[in-house]
Formats: sequence, structure tokens, C-alpha cells
Amino acid sequence: MTEFHDTPASDDALRHRLGINRRRFLSTCSAVAAGAIAAPVFGAAPSFAQTQTESGGGGRGHALVPADRRGIILYTVRDATGRDPLASDLPSGFREVFKELARYGYRQVEFAGYGQHANAPGGASLESVEGAKLLRSWLDEYGLRAQGNHGFIPGSWPLTQPDTDTFKKHLEIANILGMDHMGTGGDPTNSSYKADWDVAADKWNALGEIARGAGIKLYTHNHDAAYGFLLDGGPLDAQGRPTRSSGIRKLEYFLQLTDPRSVWLEMDIFWAHVAQYKFHTYTAHDGSTQENVFDPAALVRAHNKRYPLFHAKDGTRNDTNGMGYDMVPFGEGVIDYTTFFSRVGAKNYHNPMVEQDNAPSSTDLGQSLKYAKIGYGNMAALRK
Repeated sequence: MTEFHDTPASDDALRHRLGINRRRFLSTCSAVAAGAIAAPVFGAAPSFAQTQTESGGGGRGHALVPADRRGIILYTVRDATGRDPLASDLPSGFREVFKELARYGYRQVEFAGYGQHANAPGGASLESVEGAKLLRSWLDEYGLRAQGNHGFIPGSWPLTQPDTDTFKKHLEIANILGMDHMGTGGDPTNSSYKADWDVAADKWNALGEIARGAGIKLYTHNHDAAYGFLLDGGPLDAQGRPTRSSGIRKLEYFLQLTDPRSVWLEMDIFWAHVAQYKFHTYTAHDGSTQENVFDPAALVRAHNKRYPLFHAKDGTRNDTNGMGYDMVPFGEGVIDYTTFFSRVGAKNYHNPMVEQDNAPSSTDLGQSLKYAKIGYGNMAALRK
């Protein structure tokens, strides 16, 4: 099993010096050939954006999240994109939601699939080349940049041809949308056993290499379980599997085994803090109980370039639900984002996406967009 370390690739460094990469070249060629995509306006402020959001929210000190890095994953407002525009005066479908998010000040979005209500412009599914062109035109219209998507990752291994073809189609869609990244909302494996993480690393290295060939950074998004301790030694159980740990966490092991040129991660900061609450002791190979409190910011600092994306999700403490936290709008909880963003640094590299899983409400149909606006304001207000 190959162990990789974070060393920059010479070809990536050359493309950075030239100010262009293969993804942008392919995206530009696709746009010219299609003749239907507007010229990129990434970084351009929407004309209708509020002045205070573009200036960073006011206050003293330097903004911890630059204006052009403030994003939101569309899962937070999934009820709005899925709403019937013929039955509501609220923003509905991708185009109207983009317009509303840009009005709040957001400059980036992360997709959670390409489905919307069938009555919205473009129809129910935009998961196609033509659908991507339409989405791209709306992103450009409102000065937004797509940074990623929680989408298709092949279930097969070794890869089947149909899975490979579908994966490549999603890479083509990502290029049309102008994404630097494409990923998934699931762990590389749900197992705790070393052997299964070895297999997962082989698979992700292969997928990452395909993605890199298309100019895309492939990433995995993880919840708390992936920061639990790897079972890699000690007495074996009846199935011949290890029962104890060396103290390395599953994702730490995954980082060692995957190629930093091809495989990337998106830390959900809320779920990383849940892991800090849940996984602080382990049974060592010798049977002793050892303490190892998880430090999310320290893991990012140790592998900073491996974490281009964050989910910025907040919580209040709850010691009765087994997680340690309840989700609340970003900036209204107790997770210390000022300290976290200050410690990880590289603020012009990381892309934090506001997220709240429980933002949609059946009784307040505008709640998810209200919370999106609150989240933007609180992110813009972070200062150091």
C-alpha cells in the first residue's frame, strides 16, 4: 500500500504560474463550441448585492472569510429549489434561488445534486450537459461561482464501464459549471476496519486520477464517524477482524494512503466537533484505555492544502442527544469559528460553505432562506 505525503506536483505549479489549468481550458473550449455560455464573471460582484455584505459586514479587523470565498451549499435551501413556482410567491427553483442568494451577498454555491421542481425553468432535472449550460448561464447572470457538488461516486470496485461513463459525465458537467471540485456527501467507507480503508484508498486514488485528468479535484465530505478510531490491531474477533486501535483516526489513515494530487477532503466543521465530543478515548492494542481528544483545526493545519472546502455549520451544546450539539443557524451557536479560521489560516484558499441540515420548515416556508441570510451576515462579520 503506497503512503502519500503533501508534496506539490510540478505540473500543478506550472499551471498556477501560468494562471491557467486544464479545467479552465476544457471549460472554455466547451463554452466556445456550444456558443451558449456567457463569458465567465467569477469574482464580479452582483449589481444588486447589498453594499455592506460586499464590504465584509463592517466592524473592526480583517475579515476571516474574504467576500469572494463566502458560499453556501444548496442543500441548506433544498426546499426552495424544490418549490413549485406556480404555487408560491417565494423564490423557487435554481434561478430564483441564485438571485436571492446573490442578493444576500453570497459569491459561491455548492450543489447537492441538480434536481429542482418540474415547473421551474429548465424542468425537474438539470443533470445533463444541456442542463449544466443553463445552470452556468444563471450562475454567471448573478455573479456566482460553483465550487463543488455532492454527486455521483461509483459504487462499483473495480469500476464497471457504466459507472466509469457516468462518473466522466459528471466531470463534464462540473467543467461546464466552472467547478474546481467535485465530490460526495458520504464517507469513502462506512467500515472501521483497516482492510476496508485500504480498499477505499485504492478506489479513491483511481477515481481521483480520472478527475485530475479532467482538471477537477475530487473530494469526500465526512461526518463524525470518519473521525473515529481505526480498528487495526489487537485480538481478532470471530471473523478474523481486529478489535483494537493504534490511535489513528480513520480519515487520518485515509490521508496517508491517498495521493494529495488527486484526492481532497471537505471538513464539515460541525460534525468534526461532534467527533471531538464522541471519540476521545480508544482501546489500545495492549488493552489499555487511551485518551486522544480530536482537534479539527490541527488536522486541517497538518494537511492544509487537502482541505479546499469546508461546511460552516453551527450548533448549541446538548449533552443529552449523543452528539453534543444541536444544529442552529451559522453564527448563532457555540462553535468558535473565529478561532478555527484563525488557526487554519490560508483564508484565500479555503472555501467555507454555510450549511444547516434542518433549515427547511413545514410551518415557515421561507425559513431556509432566512437562515441563509443570517448565515451570510454572521460569516461576513467574522473578524480577527
